[in-house]
Amino acid sequence: MTTLFALIKRNIKLFFRDKGMFFTALITPMILLVLYATFLAKVYRDSFLAGLPQGLSMAEELINGCVGGQLISSILAVSCITVAFCSNMLMVQDKANGSLRDFSISPVRASTMAIGYYIATLISTLIICFIAAGICLLYTGKVGFYMSGKDVALLFGDILLLTMFGTALSSVINFFLSTQGQISAVGSIVSSCYGFICGAYMPISQFSEGLQKVLSILPGTHGTSLVRNHCLQGCFAEMEAQHFPKEVVDAMRDVVDCNVYFMDEPVALSSMYLYLGATVAVLIGIYVVLNVIKSKKAK
Repeated sequence: MTTLFALIKRNIKLFFRDKGMFFTALITPMILLVLYATFLAKVYRDSFLAGLPQGLSMAEELINGCVGGQLISSILAVSCITVAFCSNMLMVQDKANGSLRDFSISPVRASTMAIGYYIATLISTLIICFIAAGICLLYTGKVGFYMSGKDVALLFGDILLLTMFGTALSSVINFFLSTQGQISAVGSIVSSCYGFICGAYMPISQFSEGLQKVLSILPGTHGTSLVRNHCLQGCFAEMEAQHFPKEVVDAMRDVVDCNVYFMDEPVALSSMYLYLGATVAVLIGIYVVLNVIKSKKAK
């Protein structure tokens, strides 16, 4: 256990000591917030207004709260994954500079090294994502804040679970990489594509029916939906308090992917948590097994 703590401490210190790696990971959510607020806010606003029946109006602050909730949920859902890939670059760097080879001939077990990288990446990513969440909440406080204390607590829980998923996914993928160029290429692909396939950049309700069915299977889609639900629950509760028709509120939930359907049946939030948690456990298991097999082959 002492060895594991030493590895975790070492990996975290190296990550934050590398100013370029840390700054890149930290600035990504900030850039997304600026871009979303500048270019996507109007798109999200029009999407909400299009869902209102003719003759039904919505207060300006409530509209802004809905748009703000969708914006920050998109940013946080993507950041938990992309920042994890950035934070996990240390594992590939250790391969490139020979540090991992030195570890492999030491008495340290391969499984211990694997878990050390995972926990260190998880902690580093959580620090950045929690900072990003705080800034996002300040943004919604300015444009229209409807989240309860319970919603905020659940949002941070969603970030934790989604970051665990992102860290596990990046650990499995990065296991097969060995150069800085490879991790940069993979990071670019993940940054540009993940937001689309998880429904963050564009709700999957806007895609074709066949693509919706495919994307509804992906764990990231369920993670995005969890974040969406807790960022927008207060807005939907306010609509209900203002006696909006239930059909209208349900339609809006569908439009922003708060409701995810599998085999034409809505997926409960508890099922989303179980599915995402099970995926994390499986990915961690695969990651540890890969490291153990590689260590045995090396010996």
